[in-house]
Amino acid sequence: MNAYFVCGGKWHDMDFARVEVLRLLGEHADVRTRVAEDFRDVDAMAGADFLVTYTCDLRLTRAEEDALAEFVASGKRWFALHGTNSVFSFMDDGRVASPRMNATLMKTLGSQFIAHPPIAPFSVTNCRPDHPLVKGIDTFEVEDELYLCEYHGEIEPLLATRFTGDADGFEERDWPDDEPRVVEYLHPVGKGEVLYLTLGHCRGPYDMRPLMDIYPRVERGAWETDVYYELLRRGLRWAKGGLEAV
Repeated sequence: MNAYFVCGGKWHDMDFARVEVLRLLGEHADVRTRVAEDFRDVDAMAGADFLVTYTCDLRLTRAEEDALAEFVASGKRWFALHGTNSVFSFMDDGRVASPRMNATLMKTLGSQFIAHPPIAPFSVTNCRPDHPLVKGIDTFEVEDELYLCEYHGEIEPLLATRFTGDADGFEERDWPDDEPRVVEYLHPVGKGEVLYLTLGHCRGPYDMRPLMDIYPRVERGAWETDVYYELLRRGLRWAKGGLEAV
């Protein structure tokens, strides 16, 4: 099988994420992976059997958006990680805005990132304990970015957490409603489907340039937990066409 893996963008340690995902893809002897840092080679992507992405703040052309929508709608699967659904703009006062752009991309993914509170531990619960993607996954605690999103179309939550309060540093900071914040979900698109897992933040000393010369700490988020690697392995098996719902 042919995988197409896009890993690129801003504000994250893309080298770390790229190596870790490739290592997991390498556990599949029947998979050959082509790696890109963006979506510009739509022809190469179209030739793949499944798509995996770890990106942040990539601005897509309309042709790239349409190619992604057609890829999934044709019956293929897309395993999207962490910031794939994010587009940022930095305001004059230093806050981060999430402009409503790349609408086709967000509709294909089923969500758009809007904000997150400061990184802190939170609990993740299983919404579908009968589903093979999360079967046997008990409630776990993780220190990562807790994504607050807008959703598009049909969403089947698999993992979720709860949050009310302020997302300091973001233009849309007020999140007063006590409702589930989805951490992993399935989203059908035509004959295909997207699996989105919001966990997986990672950042090193040089990943916030040019905003700051040296970031003061190394962040590995959910990558420091065994359960995250289990979710990644199941997601890759799903992307290949396995792990159907029971």
